[in-house]
Amino acid sequence: MLRALAVDDERPSLEELVYLLGADPRIAAVEGAGDATEALRRVNRALESGPDGPDALDVVFLDIQMPGLDGLDLARLLTGFARPPLVVFVTAHEDFAVQAFDLKAVDYVLKPVRRERLAEAVRRAADLSGALPRIPVPGIPVHEPDPDHITVELGGVTRFVAVDDITHVEARGDYARLHTAQGSHLVRIPLSTLEERWRSRGFVRIHRRHLVALRHVGELRLDAGTVSVVAGGEELQVSRRHARELRDLLMRRA
Repeated sequence: MLRALAVDDERPSLEELVYLLGADPRIAAVEGAGDATEALRRVNRALESGPDGPDALDVVFLDIQMPGLDGLDLARLLTGFARPPLVVFVTAHEDFAVQAFDLKAVDYVLKPVRRERLAEAVRRAADLSGALPRIPVPGIPVHEPDPDHITVELGGVTRFVAVDDITHVEARGDYARLHTAQGSHLVRIPLSTLEERWRSRGFVRIHRRHLVALRHVGELRLDAGTVSVVAGGEELQVSRRHARELRDLLMRRA
């Protein structure tokens, strides 16, 4: 069972997070800390206690924007420890996701926190810690992946984006940004995974940073030896190694 620490400088948010974590059957114990300095003292106590000691700690659920030492600063400090706890960021801001996963965060949960989404973060932490096998949490349905849609989150709202609406995908570290006519969405899936998953749906690699959906390519441009395509109203550069294959695919499709 996981031993957790919740860190948030806003008392109502901290109390809610502690309550939600305490209600999860995979959490054996949860404490709260009102700032990163207090959390750092608690982590140090856990390290002194050892992995089987009474003050041991498995995972920290960490807000980002806090006065003084913020959540990203604390996570950087933890990476230097010999046996750091896992980190799940819990924040109202999407903008820090790439930095968070550069710090090897287990998950990135957006506020307002939903019980189902937090349960998924706990499951990931439990899997990585080896505390428990994958089991469903009572009251939370388990769904098989929908091949025609991808789940995205924005401001605590879960949306289901149709794969056929995605014009192109941009690599952002361990994340990928999905572009559609209605806007873009950040998901925690590497570009290489989406390339493999959506190859049969007409997505092709055109650059180390981009996949493009052939159905949404409106123009193929050649200019002084460089190749680009227009998809979803954006012009995207095509690398030399992918140019011939892309041109052949577009010609066959035409």
